Amino acid sequence: MEWDRIIEEFVTIWVVVDPIGSIPVFIAVTSTLAAGKRRAVAFQAIAVATAILLFFVICGQLLLDALSISLVSFRIAGGIVLFLFALTMIFGPSKPEVEIAEGAEDKQNPAIFPLAVPSIASPGAMLAVVVLTDNNRYSIPEQAETTLVMVAVMAITLILLLLAGPILRVIRESGASIVSRVMGMILAAVAVDGVLEAIDQRYFAG
Repeated sequence: MEWDRIIEEFVTIWVVVDPIGSIPVFIAVTSTLAAGKRRAVAFQAIAVATAILLFFVICGQLLLDALSISLVSFRIAGGIVLFLFALTMIFGPSKPEVEIAEGAEDKQNPAIFPLAVPSIASPGAMLAVVVLTDNNRYSIPEQAETTLVMVAVMAITLILLLLAGPILRVIRESGASIVSRVMGMILAAVAVDGVLEAIDQRYFAG
């Protein structure tokens, strides 16, 4: 087990999922619910988000192969998309502000929208798990380790949602916004590193 790779993947998945940024979203869309119902919403949101990300872990490579997209091209495109996603986290409306507003427009099932998608299983998270489980770069055991890392992030996210009330009272929405922007900076660095690595592999390797 390569701990450096595991830690890097944990940081990448943590940043794109942004569990701290999901706390004020969860509070906002469950503010009128009883405690038991709020816990049920948290469990359902995590279950749906995990299922979506597992789908991309399993089927993402198949989609790439079906479209005959090279790994290097996908990694560069993925890095650019993640970088743009990071810029929206840094300079745009914070994640809590955007997703709370979206949730206000759709009250049918807050566990699905905006909690599971796009707050937890964000487009950046879907893209990240595809890149991190590419069949051409990682063995099956390594992909299994990445999947376990993703599940671990989901488990931590669930714990944070269940403790959302006390956490938000401490950091407040402004604190969650700051954390989201810091995560954006980290994600931008990870994205740039991925693009440079892919370019090096394509034009300068061996």
